Amino acid sequence: MEENNNLQPEQTSDNDRIIKVNIEEQMKTAYIDYSMSVIVGRALPDARDGFKPVHRRVLFAMNELGMSHNKPHKKSARVVGEVLGKYHPHGDQSVYAAMVRMAQEWNMRYKLIDGQGNFGNQDGDDAAAMRYTEARLEKLAEAMLEDIEKDTVDFQLNFDDSLEEPTVLPTRIPQLLVNGSSGIAVGMATNMMPHNLSEVIDGCIAYIENKEIDCEGLMQFVKAPDFPTGGVIFGMEGVRQGLLTGRGRVVVRGKCHVETKASGREQIIITEVPYQVNRDMLTDKIGQLVNDKTIEGISHVNNESNKREGTRIVLDLKRDGVANVLMNQLFKYTELQTSFGINNVALTKGRPKIMNLKDLIVEFIEFRMEVIIRRAKYELKKAEEKAHILEGYLKALDHLDEVIKLIRGSRTPDEAKEALIAKSREEVWYLDKSMFSDITDDLYKQEQGLSDAQAKAILELRLQRLTGMERDKIIAEFNELIKNIKLLKALLASETLRYDLITTELLE
Repeated sequence: MEENNNLQPEQTSDNDRIIKVNIEEQMKTAYIDYSMSVIVGRALPDARDGFKPVHRRVLFAMNELGMSHNKPHKKSARVVGEVLGKYHPHGDQSVYAAMVRMAQEWNMRYKLIDGQGNFGNQDGDDAAAMRYTEARLEKLAEAMLEDIEKDTVDFQLNFDDSLEEPTVLPTRIPQLLVNGSSGIAVGMATNMMPHNLSEVIDGCIAYIENKEIDCEGLMQFVKAPDFPTGGVIFGMEGVRQGLLTGRGRVVVRGKCHVETKASGREQIIITEVPYQVNRDMLTDKIGQLVNDKTIEGISHVNNESNKREGTRIVLDLKRDGVANVLMNQLFKYTELQTSFGINNVALTKGRPKIMNLKDLIVEFIEFRMEVIIRRAKYELKKAEEKAHILEGYLKALDHLDEVIKLIRGSRTPDEAKEALIAKSREEVWYLDKSMFSDITDDLYKQEQGLSDAQAKAILELRLQRLTGMERDKIIAEFNELIKNIKLLKALLASETLRYDLITTELLE
């Protein structure tokens, strides 16, 4: 049969591959996908640990690099590279900006990163480039990462499925209430105020002691926001609404006083400015108002603030200037008095929700309960595995001559292991419980003879552990493990004990 070499592939046009859809439905679907990506993956914090993904990834990467508070600082560029390459495939400047903010004491009520070098200032100067600055974790940040290796939180695959990263950090403190958060998503935004750590802990303990407590009761402990730059809250109704409903407004005034110079002229000294107010811009604004004659009675304005003495903006008054009148004008025309909208929107179970004070505390306490249960299960499993191996050591030491004879008579490790298991079960090697304190069958049930894991561990045992002194150490270690197993089982069985542990860890 003659081959047909003239066959051509079937021609198709681009029009045949076009799928026709309704543009309204397509735009709606695409925009919803985009908005949820921004809400969950970028702009809103998780109600449990209070972090957005980028901040969580920075702290986790620093922990993985061993940058604890008592270790030397490392270059910021090292951290940014770690975060970008492993967890956050976005712009390096966005990662560095998130890292810098966590090191700025005027932005964070409690800093999470200890920076070394130029990390900017409250006058609006930017931080130095990442190749110059260095950083390490603050001690408080380590408390937010503690026990992360004990299966306390879920992990997920990173962007290229090569590594795992935590979906949330097992924080010991309610970070969202303590440091607050702000962000603009699609169709929603969040603006949460920082609070005093001691007050928030007192509120958490009050809830643990009385689950029926309402927001009014919790407000006896968490009274108002506590800003890192100080200032005075002017009027409490907006704050009260924010704590009760999750939405409100807080008015903050800078702190200032009057001093008299040796010449007899008065000065207004500003020592605290409202949260997120740029001191240089405030000084420039006052100077502009004086030049425009909107404010009269001020002869000179100077920003004398520095790192050692903190905020100090000096306003020299004219002879006819009245300090109280001028201060009221400053509150009216400048950012020396500022209002903040409270909008407590956070992610709970993957969905955005407006949360009041009690909602935030309940979310944190329930999360801590879950962390403690998972940690106790992990530690119990490890303790039982370790006790199981030590049990095997003690059985081998009780029959040491037989063990040595079996090992010497075996050609391969596998043959020795099988011989040990067979001999121990044939002769029913068993530990005398009278040697141990607090051991019962319901607490710890030993096997008759040796298990596969025990036989393998015996073959890997160093000869020095066969001495009489080492035997006493193994018995002491076994007793300690049994006590620990008893405590962990009691903890898992009692909700009251778990709440007591949450309280203890909050107070540490």
